[in-house]
Amino acid sequence: MTRINYTKDTIDESLETITDFIRWGASLFKQEDLFFGHGNPTAIDEAAYLVLHTLNLEPDTHSVYFTSKLTENEKHAVIDILFRRAKEKIPAAYLTNETWFAGLPFYVDERVLVPRSPISELIQNHYEPWVDTENVEQILDLCTGSGCIAIANAYYFPGAEVDAVDISEDALDVALQNIEKHGLVDQVNIIQSDLFSNLKGKQYDIIVSNPPYVDAEDLACMPEEYHAEPQIGLEAGDNGLELVIPMLEQAADHLYPKGIIIVEVGNSAHALEERYPDLPFYWFEFEQGGEGIFVLSKEQLIAYFNR
Repeated sequence: MTRINYTKDTIDESLETITDFIRWGASLFKQEDLFFGHGNPTAIDEAAYLVLHTLNLEPDTHSVYFTSKLTENEKHAVIDILFRRAKEKIPAAYLTNETWFAGLPFYVDERVLVPRSPISELIQNHYEPWVDTENVEQILDLCTGSGCIAIANAYYFPGAEVDAVDISEDALDVALQNIEKHGLVDQVNIIQSDLFSNLKGKQYDIIVSNPPYVDAEDLACMPEEYHAEPQIGLEAGDNGLELVIPMLEQAADHLYPKGIIIVEVGNSAHALEERYPDLPFYWFEFEQGGEGIFVLSKEQLIAYFNR
């Protein structure tokens, strides 16, 4: 690849339109070998998102407007955000403080992971056929982070009460901001807890969790963009199961008789099956991509851990 020495002064003079800046941004991103794992799949998509956001235009703005010329102030703002993404390897969502999950907008910053879980597809499908949608009254989002899973559940199960639980005060501050943003303070409850420690006596129809599950080896090899995220939301010991093991051992006590638990473990799925070879995990397949998410029922957990 030919390396081009970009400087802000020469860029300002040579680029004029929205299309110019999207193309230039994509070229810069490719040259800097950025990683795209936080929502936008390609350099062009990432550049388009950042340019349009900076210009206060919607992501689905029609391309007929892409020939519009930028003012000098707009040029400087666009150049600055594209350079920050390229040179500092900051995920785009942290630069814009916004992202989407299950078709819903969320505020995010460096205190929480950028939402990207395939669990969104399960929520949008109402977890069918694993639950009786009409009879779901209590849902727990364990390790809630930004609150995106809890809030999405509240939208798709409007008759249910949702608990959003995390050990991190910083994460819960962001989650509360999102709960207020979506007008769900009467439906989604914030609880600070180390897994189930502050949930004594509480039971749920659905427990859903995207906990930290990255093992030490994977963590060391992750692209630079992931290291911009809070490590407490990623790292989970040598085998990636530091939180999942106690979660499974305690979950049955917090499920109603027909309740289920759904957990994302990503690349730690193999280690989990080695740890519990006789536990009948059902691993989901996703139309929109993704893997490493299982479901178990209360009955299955009781049969295994009380045998």
